[in-house]
Amino acid sequence: MRKNAMQNHAAIVAIALVLAGGAQAIAEPNTNCPYFAIQVVDRQTGRGVPLVELKTTNSIRYYTDSNGIVAFLEPGLMDREVFFFVSSHGYTFPKDGFGSQGTRLKTTPGTTATIQVHRVNIAERLYRVTGQGIYRDSVLVGRSVPLKNPVLNGQVVGQDSVFTCLYRGQIFWMWGDTAKPSYPLGNFAMSGAVSDLPERGGLDPALGVDQNYFVDESGFSRKMAPLQEGGLIWLDGLLTVPDRQGRERMVAKFTRLQSLDKVLERGLMVFNDATQSFEPLVRPGLEFLPYRNTGHAFPVEVDGQSYYYFTSPSPMAPRLRVRAAWEDVIDANRYEVLTALLPVASDETKARWVPFGEVLTSLDGDKTAAIEALEAEAKDVRVYEAESGKAVTPHNGTVHYNAYRKRWIGIFGQQFGDSSYLGEIWYAEADAPVGPWVHARKIVTHDKYSFYNPKHHPLFDQDGGRTIYFEGTYTWTFSGSEEAATPRYDYNQIMYRLDLDDPRLVLPGRDR
Repeated sequence: MRKNAMQNHAAIVAIALVLAGGAQAIAEPNTNCPYFAIQVVDRQTGRGVPLVELKTTNSIRYYTDSNGIVAFLEPGLMDREVFFFVSSHGYTFPKDGFGSQGTRLKTTPGTTATIQVHRVNIAERLYRVTGQGIYRDSVLVGRSVPLKNPVLNGQVVGQDSVFTCLYRGQIFWMWGDTAKPSYPLGNFAMSGAVSDLPERGGLDPALGVDQNYFVDESGFSRKMAPLQEGGLIWLDGLLTVPDRQGRERMVAKFTRLQSLDKVLERGLMVFNDATQSFEPLVRPGLEFLPYRNTGHAFPVEVDGQSYYYFTSPSPMAPRLRVRAAWEDVIDANRYEVLTALLPVASDETKARWVPFGEVLTSLDGDKTAAIEALEAEAKDVRVYEAESGKAVTPHNGTVHYNAYRKRWIGIFGQQFGDSSYLGEIWYAEADAPVGPWVHARKIVTHDKYSFYNPKHHPLFDQDGGRTIYFEGTYTWTFSGSEEAATPRYDYNQIMYRLDLDDPRLVLPGRDR
């Protein structure tokens, strides 16, 4: 009892120092281990912050895990005062009188120092979703962790761009190219996993996501969309519809590539529950749907009819939809495009929903010409920064209806951002899924680092939709250099949380 009382007292002292703005090595026991623990916390919330770099004066770099922990054990630098530079994307730390942004800590083994950082991002960084060592440092110092597999799951060390779908009562997760520890080349035909919904035994999304990977005989995340012809296989636009027998089926658009710039075919795949993999459903050849990429599918009710809209060609300009019916989903001619290419009258240029088959007929059945005309029509999508009015070029993202805001909300990336080419994440609202999307607020920033293809998870919404969760792919590609890649974090998914009542999210003409 006395030992527990002493530990509780130490914890109270630690919290008091954090609230006072201090950064101290506190005699708070970790366990009987040789490590000195450093925990970096968000000053506003007191929660540990992942992805904070701590660098010594001789350029040894450490990065906090998903609890905000660094397990420090450096021969020659133990049990002495050591200065750590502190930096992180979207977070700041005060500079001293000489302009050094960091703090000095006594690296006593078996104790913990707490550092607080100030969050500039409106969204709060929570944890890494994929990859090796998610809770590496916490495990080393004996801290509790929420995941069943906190340091390696499915032998995944890197994973690109997530898609999800609610299928047969579970969340079905899909990722693109996946890296493994045993060889530089990994899985290039989609990886998959399932997790339980929070209300059905899954983790609170504030804590993490326990994902059960589909694995091969070696235990590595296996190919979920294999094709005999080979090549890179990418899926997008995951959705579910009943088939002709009334069974729920999961369908996705696929692209098979020879290389990143050489597409071999496009079509549809359907998930086979018996083989636990996707199999070809429609294979028409090189061209298929009105837009070559469908992005994310999201449900919309139109005059009592269920549709899937797609974030294509841009999340800020959804122009593609299909009725949520099997015969429509498998027939490209029944997909509808929002276009002004077929005016009702000679003097009318207003866009309207038109079946793709009608567009093809107007162009003598030339599918390539029709696709190129539609893509040209949808070029140069812009939204505008709420304060300055500066134009923002949207990249990929998601759109969903939000019950709390009673509007459609978009979470999307930006091309040509000031801080990074492809690492700035924005928030916008509209009264309809197709917009108009006019103003936006930046909610996440990165310094010369990419964070692309953000995905809002509406199945994780909390507080009636006031609190939302989204993730994206964190990688040096496109915005940085391989030499500056963040160990363990690079090419993996990171989860954020956003409070839609944050006053910094207010948009012109939008009341709270």
